[in-house]
Amino acid sequence: MTVHTHPDRHIDAVGLLCPLPVLKARKALLDMPAGAVLRLVASDPAAIIDVPHFCVEAGHTFLSAEDVGDTQVYLIQRG
Repeated sequence: MTVHTHPDRHIDAVGLLCPLPVLKARKALLDMPAGAVLRLVASDPAAIIDVPHFCVEAGHTFLSAEDVGDTQVYLIQRG
């Protein structure tokens, strides 16, 4: 899997609790073309479960998750 160092869009959901990080990602992805990559930064511990589940349900590709300090960085490719 190729890690995208330059995503097409960035969403900062730090400080937001479930379900807001996923809702912000969903809204952003709706405006992006297929194949584009979204970088989502979140601090909600539930996001590690919610984001991959959302990707499966919505038809997007969950590329990666990485812990960066007190946050998690998710890369999602628009389906």
